[in-house]
Order: sequence, then structure tokens, then C-alpha cells
Amino acid sequence: MTSASRRRVCFQLQVKPERLAEYRDRHAAVWPEMLRALKDTGWHNYSLFVRDDGLLIGYFETDSLDAAREGMAATDVNARWQAEMGEFFVDLESSPDEGFLELTEVFHLEDQLDSLDAGTSGPAPSQAPAS
Repeated sequence: MTSASRRRVCFQLQVKPERLAEYRDRHAAVWPEMLRALKDTGWHNYSLFVRDDGLLIGYFETDSLDAAREGMAATDVNARWQAEMGEFFVDLESSPDEGFLELTEVFHLEDQLDSLDAGTSGPAPSQAPAS
């Protein structure tokens, strides 16, 4: 599957504000074994973004979210990482990689441009009245 056909996944979590500095430090030096496991199990173009109040937004691309999650669940390094990272989050009832709130994509520039190029545009934009 090419990167153009991968599913884009965006998610939200809430980091405890008092733990934010340590959370950032931990992600500045993720364990090499964890980095390799993410890549090997289908987590591509993975990024995390965080606000100063702890709002965390994650983004990655994958051929299959279920397969990516199952692949990581089968690794020892993920169990260790999730156990350590779980304490950083507010109101999390499961591990961070299972408990995130997935967001719904409402716009993707390349998809709409591809539709235009293929001649299958979506709804017409509103037009200003002619003068």
C-alpha cells in the first residue's frame, strides 16, 4: 500500500500539566527498540503535538489501525512503554495507545485536489453574487 492510500489517524489525549516537562523529555529520547517496533508494525509518519495545557494531538498513517495496534500489543517493549507512559495522562482507563480519542478527518487538501484533477469535485463552493 502506498503512502497515498494509507489511512490517516489523528487522536487526542490529555497530559497532566504538572507532568508535561517530563513527558516532553521522555519523547525527546524514545527507546530505540520502541521506535523500531512502531515502524515495523505499521505506524508511519507518526507525530505528537502538545499545547502548554497538556492537550496532546497525535497523527500517524497506517495500512490498518487494527493491525498496527495488534502488532504493537504483541511486543514486549510496548507493554513496558505503555506502563510507564500511562501515568502521564488524565482520566485514562486503558493504555495510551488503546485509550486515545480518535478524531474524524473533515478535510484533506491532497484528496480534494486529486478529485479536482480527476474531474469529480465535491460540492461546489459558494459563489459571491454577480455585480
